[in-house]
Amino acid sequence: MTDFGNFTLDFFSLKGKVAIITGANQGLGMAYAAAFAKAGADLFIPHFTPDTAEVKQLVEAEGRRVEFLQGDLTKKDYIQQVVDTCVEKYGRIDILVNNAGASAFAPFDEYPDKYWDMCINLDLNAVYFLSHAVSKIMKQQGGGKIINIGSALSYTADKHCPPYTAAKHGVIGLTRVFANELGEFNIQTNAISPGFLATEVNAELRKDPAFYNKITNRIPAGRWGEMEDLMGTIIYLASRASDYVNGWSISVDGGFTTTL
Repeated sequence: MTDFGNFTLDFFSLKGKVAIITGANQGLGMAYAAAFAKAGADLFIPHFTPDTAEVKQLVEAEGRRVEFLQGDLTKKDYIQQVVDTCVEKYGRIDILVNNAGASAFAPFDEYPDKYWDMCINLDLNAVYFLSHAVSKIMKQQGGGKIINIGSALSYTADKHCPPYTAAKHGVIGLTRVFANELGEFNIQTNAISPGFLATEVNAELRKDPAFYNKITNRIPAGRWGEMEDLMGTIIYLASRASDYVNGWSISVDGGFTTTL
């Protein structure tokens, strides 16, 4: 009889792991941080805005440690500082979540070059440079997990946000690049592509009935996602349970990208 005795729910545990989550002091990144803390990981959070009190409280309430480093991920010297400081504080890096990002909307004919540069530098270039630097530490350690954050716009397009759409398509390409380059070193690279989630950022948009109904009617689940809808997926991709999953993106969108 086939023996499946090695598998336990401990495959999903992150006890003893150290995770970098960029921009986890707010938004969806905070949900990832809370999930990791509940699963037993200690955290290192590079952040741009100064508000860290809430995520610190969430992590420490789970009995886990969190360290912060404020700076700009579009600057290569800061990226290296993130890696060096995390290793200095914890001695290792087991998981990297490339969560930090930005978008900027404007009519296409008038789209400012500065918006393009800002979004591409943060949403795509920073993902490459930070992953590249962290992967060197993971290779020395004998393995690790890189999780990129895509979007419904990794597979579709919308008006008035060309760099965000291009960058999120690129993130899926980078996920496959790193999977191919690093798989032999026991480093798995995957992505989560969230759909439309009800957050503070889009609270005003959701008050517009035309927009809200347009989106909701396209979601087979019939609702916008909540923060906790992402938490199980991020734990799976960060844990031993996904050791044979490499180079893929999981769309957490209620089925949005499956419909016309």
